Amino acid sequence: MIRHCKKKPLIKKKNFKRSVLNNQGKTKVVYQFITTDKDLAQVCLKLEPCEIIGVDLEADSMHCFSEKICLIQIAGPNQAWLLDPFLINDFLPFSRILENPEIIKVFHGSDFDVRSLDRELSVEIENLFDTEIACRFLNIKERGLGALLKSFFDIDVDKKYQKVDWSKRPLKEEMIAYSVGDVATLVDLHDLLKERLEKIGRLAWAEEEFELQARVKYESNHSRPLFRRFKGAGKLDNRSLAVLEHLLEVRLSEAEKKDLPPFKIMSNQSILTMVQHRPTSVESILKHRALSPKQSGMYGQLCVKAIETALALPHRELPSYPKTRMPRKTSQILARIDALKKMRETASQTLAMEPGFLINNNMICAVAAGKPASLEDLLLIPGMRNWQVEALGEHILETLSRVQ
Repeated sequence: MIRHCKKKPLIKKKNFKRSVLNNQGKTKVVYQFITTDKDLAQVCLKLEPCEIIGVDLEADSMHCFSEKICLIQIAGPNQAWLLDPFLINDFLPFSRILENPEIIKVFHGSDFDVRSLDRELSVEIENLFDTEIACRFLNIKERGLGALLKSFFDIDVDKKYQKVDWSKRPLKEEMIAYSVGDVATLVDLHDLLKERLEKIGRLAWAEEEFELQARVKYESNHSRPLFRRFKGAGKLDNRSLAVLEHLLEVRLSEAEKKDLPPFKIMSNQSILTMVQHRPTSVESILKHRALSPKQSGMYGQLCVKAIETALALPHRELPSYPKTRMPRKTSQILARIDALKKMRETASQTLAMEPGFLINNNMICAVAAGKPASLEDLLLIPGMRNWQVEALGEHILETLSRVQ
């Protein structure tokens, strides 16, 4: 369930309807603030007959320790609603809308949204359409929503509001206009992208990715050991991993106390510098410029103690980075990998799709190691998509047949 903050009003005045010009600047989109369970239930009754809606979320991940959904935007035909999750208790009617397979839910770059809704509502979205993923199948390079609105509708969007603190109340008028503007364009954008996908025969390809995206689950960034989510940790020795883990614990603890995201306590680079030099005094921390003077005053002693504790650990208690067992790359497998990458480059140009999206390096390595002899064998490789087999299957098999 969504974590509530202090129940301050979403806006300064009482709840009421307003309107803004839609993305084409011709008609107005009416939008309404929803702050009660009763109002939400009524809105969801209106949404039930809809064939398609736009959905967007705003959160506070850049400003708080435990991120939370701070605003939910829904857009139907010429109507939008802004849901205040801090004032609403019963989200079941909205969950049923998200789970209704008869209604298309249009998101843009939905990975964060899907994970957030899973975390706070335990909901699985049915019939999702992601405009960012759709763009990948259309070889659209600039896929940010702002760039798409400029390209398709000649609308300029100030994306600075992506990083503001959406947990604060009341929301500024500019933030409200921004949130409505984003969600109000999604259905029109869907129509344009779907038409292009159908024209080139890739709608089914995109729909397979939409379905996979809808099934992703939230994973906490704070699960232990913390070093598993730290970039570069896999290259460290066991003693350095111990130092890293103890410093990450310091950062996490201070972030929780101050209700700040960990990166605002100290950066990954600061921590990595301390892991490399293992300073045992605040003066040494300053000498290596691992922390600023202000940070050193607040966290220096804590970091020194963490490093000393890690250095004193017996060898048997040192952590180790989990190693993934990869098949040994023989000369034959390496030759297949090289040939498959060349095949990918050619296919990328022919299909007008980015190479890494068409088939990534990990999948190429898996194919090279497994050396499937048929399309059915190719589909058995974990993670292989049906659309990838349709687009590349024959090329993959032909390439493998030429390389021993």
